[in-house]
Amino acid sequence: MLSRLMNLLKACFRPRSDRFIHKNADTGGHQDGLLWYKDTGQHVNGEFSMAVVQANNLLEDQSQLESGCLSTHESGPYGTFVGVYDGHGGPETSRYVNDHLFQHLKRFTYEQQSMSVDVIRKAYQATEEGFSSLVARQWPMTPQLAAVGSCCLVGVVCGTNLYVANLGDSRAVLGRAIKETEEYLAIQLSAEHNACIESVRQELQLLHPDDSQIVVLKHNVWRVKGLIQISRSIGDVYLKKAEFNREPLYPRFRLREPFKKPILSADPSISVHRLLPHDKFVIFASDGLWEHLTNQEAVDIVQKHSRTGSARRLVKTALQEAAKKREMRYSDLKKIDRGVRRHFHDDITVIVLFLDSNLISKASSVKGPNISVRGGGINFPSNTLAPCTTPTETTG
Repeated sequence: MLSRLMNLLKACFRPRSDRFIHKNADTGGHQDGLLWYKDTGQHVNGEFSMAVVQANNLLEDQSQLESGCLSTHESGPYGTFVGVYDGHGGPETSRYVNDHLFQHLKRFTYEQQSMSVDVIRKAYQATEEGFSSLVARQWPMTPQLAAVGSCCLVGVVCGTNLYVANLGDSRAVLGRAIKETEEYLAIQLSAEHNACIESVRQELQLLHPDDSQIVVLKHNVWRVKGLIQISRSIGDVYLKKAEFNREPLYPRFRLREPFKKPILSADPSISVHRLLPHDKFVIFASDGLWEHLTNQEAVDIVQKHSRTGSARRLVKTALQEAAKKREMRYSDLKKIDRGVRRHFHDDITVIVLFLDSNLISKASSVKGPNISVRGGGINFPSNTLAPCTTPTETTG
């Protein structure tokens, strides 16, 4: 019991401890203050680059790259899975997704003997149901867990198909080479669910025609029920099940009127993109990056430099922009510690997935080593919660 308590305390006060770092050959990354990066690595469809910078007191972004077998059975199919999970209100939901979503996907792939939109949708649903069950079990001890959630961006390369699934406002952007000009075109592959987008507000109003307060402009920002910017997520059970929107949940999360149907959704937007030889890379990133860079700016940065260190370069450029907006130097921003750093920028996660068309054409049937990398190099045990966190005003 004492050792469990000590582990929880370590998780609270040393969130970037190397206690849980993977020992796999391909997972080694580097730490530079609050920045973790893996400049280059191999996946079955090409190369990749990853970087994570922490701003919150506890890192709320979680991410993973899994390459090799996409099924619980070694018969395949084979490919690459990328996940970026931007938590809010605490790190618990994003950690849970990091530990469970890919495992669910492998199980459903095995059951259906192939990768499909249906497999991905079922994996999201099983992850949502699992976290909701955890909230119900923890309600007597940790009721504030009901106000913790996560955006959830997934990319799966299987054969010549790239599947992109999303909840929330993380984003996947494709870099496509244009032969005639030798330039690269940025193509956004993910649909976003943020109340700042007019079509999202219209969707919410259509789903809740009797609720004039379904979206509210608060401090010049559109929020669902005046509480949260995103309309779809994993978790945020307090806005999905009325029985968790009551005491002892903090008053700022409790709605005055009981609701009869879920306000937020966990149903992802999923697209299927047939990869072509001139599709060169995909940038998967939490909204912390896109606050400071446009899609085209990000694609240009990747295209104009060597592949090695691409993700770190994107994060550094975003941090330089964040510093410039506050009229300070990047070198001074780097000295600010986590927690306080959140006033200047969000946690930022970037995974750049380079696509080799020669490998893609045969990768779904060719066996290769299974590669597993966690962003930040941290692998928390699946039963680790962070009960010491207090949900702050949820931004999504």
